[in-house]
Amino acid sequence: MKVEVKKDEIYTWCACGRSSNQPFCDGSHVGTGLDPLVFEAEEDAELYLCTCKQTRTPPVCDNSHCKDEGEVGV
Repeated sequence: MKVEVKKDEIYTWCACGRSSNQPFCDGSHVGTGLDPLVFEAEEDAELYLCTCKQTRTPPVCDNSHCKDEGEVGV
């Protein structure tokens, strides 16, 4: 999912997949044993954040959800 982040702002990426506010955490992980990933944006940027939770580079999409690695994350 493409999102805009602002330099020095703190973001909380959903790691469990339960959030209704994807790709960000809404607290739905409580009791799952999974914690969200908290990160600070290093610059103003557009990022593709993973929503399938299969990425090897959380929170950023690495196209793990694609069969054809040439596809762009969406």
